[in-house]
Amino acid sequence: MTTSPPQALHPFLRVDGPAAFAHRGGAAEAPENTMAAFAHAVDLGYRHLELDVRATADGEVVVFHDATLDRVTDATGRLRARTLAQLDGVRVAGTEPVPRLADVLSAWPEVRVNIDPKEDAVVAPLVELLGPGDLLDRVCVTSFSDRRLARLRRAVGPRLCTALGPAAMARLRLAASGVPTRRLRGGVAQVPPRLRGVELLDAAVVRTAHRLGIPVHVWVVDEAEEMERLLDLGVDGLMTDRPTVLRDVLRRRGLWPEAP
Repeated sequence: MTTSPPQALHPFLRVDGPAAFAHRGGAAEAPENTMAAFAHAVDLGYRHLELDVRATADGEVVVFHDATLDRVTDATGRLRARTLAQLDGVRVAGTEPVPRLADVLSAWPEVRVNIDPKEDAVVAPLVELLGPGDLLDRVCVTSFSDRRLARLRRAVGPRLCTALGPAAMARLRLAASGVPTRRLRGGVAQVPPRLRGVELLDAAVVRTAHRLGIPVHVWVVDEAEEMERLLDLGVDGLMTDRPTVLRDVLRRRGLWPEAP
């Protein structure tokens, strides 16, 4: 275990009740990582979006998951090889343009955005975009790359909300089993319930994270029964490709913030 005192919550993480995230905007209900998907989620009442970012050849931060355009668009080849202008005619699911991160952030200023930078090349333009201003209160950055997270923390400073990287998540699991560990870098644990058949999340991990002042967000959860199980476990947020399903689960529990 670690004897570190609980850490203060970043503004991004201060929410009433479980945080509901539309993963890629809700990829099972609208074309992923598009303005149409984000608008659908916001119209449902979502105030947390999850998305992926990459850099174009001319250094624009765009919202896109894959390294290549092939899977979800009507074009082929590496996204990184195209300038923003050369992406102009590309359509996700044949209908939706590839958005800039700046456009997502400005379209819904009341919404918090969880950002997953998918490549090292996007770090510098992402740092420039976030800048020193108020955006830092409404974004959080997560990554499978400890190196990428470290670069972002160094460049932006302590005002940037970041998730625990893979090494810190491994230490959290060790701490949950009683193994001493040093203080964990990151303000939130964002983790799948299981990976390659291995359970990553149980009551001990949730309790240990909470004792350290670290909320627990779980991705990607699409079935109502699993959402219910994880909420009963005490997790602090769920990310889903099926935002309508998660909204209905939270509404049944009296945990969905209804519009006035």
